[in-house]
Amino acid sequence: MRRALGFSLIELLIVVAIILIIAAIAVPSYLRARMEANEAAAVSGLRTINTAQVTYSSAYSTVGFAATLTALGGSSCNPPSATSACMIDTVLANGSKTGYSFGLTNVTGTPAAAYQLFGTPLTWNVTGTRYFCSYQDAVVRFSLTTITTCDASVPSLN
Repeated sequence: MRRALGFSLIELLIVVAIILIIAAIAVPSYLRARMEANEAAAVSGLRTINTAQVTYSSAYSTVGFAATLTALGGSSCNPPSATSACMIDTVLANGSKTGYSFGLTNVTGTPAAAYQLFGTPLTWNVTGTRYFCSYQDAVVRFSLTTITTCDASVPSLN
């Protein structure tokens, strides 16, 4: 009597069960790592905008800080202007990048000497769990709840 070649049904089911167990362990770790990468990219975006604000304020001293993200960005940069400075990329200037939305508010003074910058996860607990903010001191701050006013009472990231 000859033995049949191949795998039995029970052997295939065991292999599938092992693959599913490994996937059940790996997927949450992958999602957490992706969320942490989104948060790191959001912090990097805030730092980029802070640097651009300082540069913009120096370049356009009669204007002060930029009132909008689009003024820091821009697509026609020949030559750059106060409304299209081309200091940040166009994706960041549109206000949304890597799972976070960015907003620039409370630009006050003539020339503008104050601003508040916010980074909010697009989908909480999917793209990120922390809210970030910064203002003219350029220190990135964070909270686990929504930030409405960014000041020294919000703990710094470092």
